Amino acid sequence: MAILDLTPDELLTTTRSVRKRLDLERPVPRELIEECLEIALQAPSGSNRQGWHWVVVTDPEQRAAIGEYYRRAVASYLESGGAAGKLFAEDPDRAKVQTKVGSSVAYLGEKMGQVPVLVIPCLRAPALAEGNQAGLWGSILPAAWSYMLAARARGLGSAWTTLHLEYETEIAGLLGLPSDIRQAALIPTAYAVGTDFRRAARQPLAEVLHYDRW
Repeated sequence: MAILDLTPDELLTTTRSVRKRLDLERPVPRELIEECLEIALQAPSGSNRQGWHWVVVTDPEQRAAIGEYYRRAVASYLESGGAAGKLFAEDPDRAKVQTKVGSSVAYLGEKMGQVPVLVIPCLRAPALAEGNQAGLWGSILPAAWSYMLAARARGLGSAWTTLHLEYETEIAGLLGLPSDIRQAALIPTAYAVGTDFRRAARQPLAEVLHYDRW
């Protein structure tokens, strides 16, 4: 598989959550997904435990079942006050972007079960402590992001989603996950329709940067 001609900065700034531009018809070779996951395994983890596991779902019936749970979760999310499309309504520029995000979330809610590959990064955690949750999830989230970067470099699109966790228990049962395996995200993966993704508008650095103290 050819690698896109992107500098490290371009790769980091143009890896978007791809929803409407996922090619739902084109199969993704298993070896290509595994190549991206091999790269993901180079990410850091707490004490180098490498307690991650990766569930790759390609079976049509399994994808459809997960997709139905995701559709229900998205429907609830879109009705909530925190839905992306309802945020920053007082700011015309940001509201326009948020409306587009909300539309793409709704689209993926209907199409998730048709995406060729669903990747679920997991972490072995017998109990979720009340304290340092960041330390726990910090041992899987960098690897999941590395997977998404590797996918982008190979012409694949992906999206970071967690709404399926409303039905985490049901999906764990569907996939036969052991009781101590926790799901961190659901990453739909497919060939991207085009590769011309660009930097996104973000808050100015000066508004979020703090030196030495708040």
